[in-house]
Amino acid sequence: MSSTLVPTDPRTQAPARLRTVRALRVGPVALPVRPRLLTVSLLACAAILVLVSLNLAMGDTPVSVPQVWANVVGTSSDQYFTIWRVRMPRVVVGLLAGAALAAAGAITQTIMRNPLASPDLLGVTHGASAGVVAVMAFGGSYGIVTGPLADIGVPAVALASGLAAGVLCYALAWRSGVDGYRLLLVGVGMSAVLMNITLWMLTLGEVSDSGRAMVWIAGSLTMRTWPNAVPVALALLVCLPAALVMARTLDALAYGDDVARGLGVRVERSRTALLVLAVLLAAFGTSAAGPILFVALASPQIALRLARAPRPPVLLSALVGAGLVCGADLIARNLFATIQLPVGVVTGSLGALYLIYLLVRGNRKVQA
Repeated sequence: MSSTLVPTDPRTQAPARLRTVRALRVGPVALPVRPRLLTVSLLACAAILVLVSLNLAMGDTPVSVPQVWANVVGTSSDQYFTIWRVRMPRVVVGLLAGAALAAAGAITQTIMRNPLASPDLLGVTHGASAGVVAVMAFGGSYGIVTGPLADIGVPAVALASGLAAGVLCYALAWRSGVDGYRLLLVGVGMSAVLMNITLWMLTLGEVSDSGRAMVWIAGSLTMRTWPNAVPVALALLVCLPAALVMARTLDALAYGDDVARGLGVRVERSRTALLVLAVLLAAFGTSAAGPILFVALASPQIALRLARAPRPPVLLSALVGAGLVCGADLIARNLFATIQLPVGVVTGSLGALYLIYLLVRGNRKVQA
């Protein structure tokens, strides 16, 4: 076990002091081991288990926590329908969608070197939303996607429309390369256009179809089933390991294009590949649970501060995002006795306050 000193970048809001990163050597390979990041990740997993237990226990039919886990491990089947058919699919979809959106946010914020850069503000989420609303609003009237094909068609349309929005945003921001702030501004403009297109489509659809789409736009986990979890789970199994493999590239890009080129990174090619991963994660996450607002924005920054890392750690961000959505859904289901709020309402309210905090904090740094 050896130690090396790694400098931090003040633009990432990491601590100014040098931090020790331990390396575990296995033959010629040196694997970085960050004890704080590992500890915080384990604590995040423990917090997720607690939130999952509460989500499965609380509701119209209260179930004790020991009875919940007795049903989960198979030693009891007294509440099988309530746990496995009603609550568990909702919890799993929320965890997967939150993890996908948060991982996409961590990648986007790193390659843009901007804490405000996220799929929510780069047109990706709104692009996926526009595509899915088109399916939902016109599916029953015009037969675009109906019946069993809807479980396949909705994620496919979300993927295609989110990817198209990301590619268009990238192309519009290209000027002999991509500047992070220019890409962010283009994305905000695209988000506004796509949001208005979405609202226009809602006015054209049948009342029942548009109502179903409105519930989805709010970011709801109501009536989620196991088939809703499969596409986003597959996306995480493919994209999350790919992002972790490219961790060294993310580390280099976090210090700027010049430093990355000096380290031998092909900047534009690597940035494009990482942006595609972020778009895929955001599109599948949105297709599973709707545009759950501010998860992709806040989760990476929370993970950054917890881990005291030079950039938002992708895996820890995914864990924070999963826990954030799970906790928000717990509040949304139980805050009012007779009314269940969409989970996006809770995350949007908390995220708006966090966005104001980031803006005020940035303004104070500029004045100082």
